[in-house]
Amino acid sequence: MATAHNLTASVACAENGVGVLVVPAWSGLDWLWHGFSTHWGGVSRVYLPEGLRDCAEQDRRDQDCVGLGQLNLGFTAADTAENVCENRLRFIEAVSGSRATPLRTLRQVHSCISVAADTVVPAAIPEADGIMTAQCGLLIGVQTADCIPVLVVDPERRAVGAFHAGWRGTVARIVELGVGRMERNFGSKPAQLMAAIGSGIGACCYTVGGEVRSRFEANFSYAEELFTRSENDLRLDLVEANRRQLLAAGLAAGSIAVVGGCTSCQPELFFSHRASGGHAGRMMAVIGIR
Repeated sequence: MATAHNLTASVACAENGVGVLVVPAWSGLDWLWHGFSTHWGGVSRVYLPEGLRDCAEQDRRDQDCVGLGQLNLGFTAADTAENVCENRLRFIEAVSGSRATPLRTLRQVHSCISVAADTVVPAAIPEADGIMTAQCGLLIGVQTADCIPVLVVDPERRAVGAFHAGWRGTVARIVELGVGRMERNFGSKPAQLMAAIGSGIGACCYTVGGEVRSRFEANFSYAEELFTRSENDLRLDLVEANRRQLLAAGLAAGSIAVVGGCTSCQPELFFSHRASGGHAGRMMAVIGIR
């Protein structure tokens, strides 16, 4: 049965003011960098509520307005590239300790395609929704604003992966196939992997149409368990859908952490494309090897 997923991890505020969600169960992996962003601690103002945006623009010296900027990490039409670059540097610093740490991202297309980070270069960013690496000293990441971010760690081979799973990518098995790609690329054994499912739109808020349910029913024997009906609304639990894919890929249930939090009904923490009517910044989930 589809369920809501409450926030199960606290927001850690880095020294530079950036708010990051981390996986408590991974605290002992001293070789690992990881984090799920919130919208805390950036310089962007275009997605602030109108009253706060006007206040910040009219008088930035007003102490009540200090720190009102948001951490938009996506190159959106509404924000400036300068703001996004600064926000990314702040987030990178909050996770890795250095603004100089390289970051590899993707041109996300809601697919089942995963790539190795060493094939990603700024001049030719690939269209894909999963990225993985065993290389030290860099971060890999995926962007979200309602879709589900999934991070995967191989503590034996010291390899990591990041996956972006909207409903289309979930139906295409981006996470399940991504684990298989880690097996081929790094010799990872699924039973030894650990995964974390980050914040996305929850079953409490994610209403979909019958065509989405039909797509899931055509691809998953357990599809019925992912949907609930509330009055006239059909709701989908994307978090549970991706947890089930991790199980199908061979991960142990106890090795899958759900960080939780609904992007739609927790605007104090997250951007939400759906809740904002399409006017939203982007968050990022990153992971890397020190």
